[in-house]
Amino acid sequence: MAAPTMADRKPTTEERTRIESVLREQGFTRWDEIYFDDDAKAWEVDDAVSADGRKYDLKLDPSNLSIIKREESSSSSSDEER
Repeated sequence: MAAPTMADRKPTTEERTRIESVLREQGFTRWDEIYFDDDAKAWEVDDAVSADGRKYDLKLDPSNLSIIKREESSSSSSDEER
């Protein structure tokens, strides 16, 4: 996924808490950046690592935080638990 642009924004503390809760419920153990993509009108999560160790770039619906797109990530950067 593309890096965030100036128009994209990071989540507030409350939004981050809700998003991270949903990610954990879906079996993700760690992830890199979370930001709202104004162009896509969706939350984006880079390099989310599932329980089986696979990395995904995710898009989440802003109204209910359901995963609306899941692409296997080719990034090899180190991930940090959030």
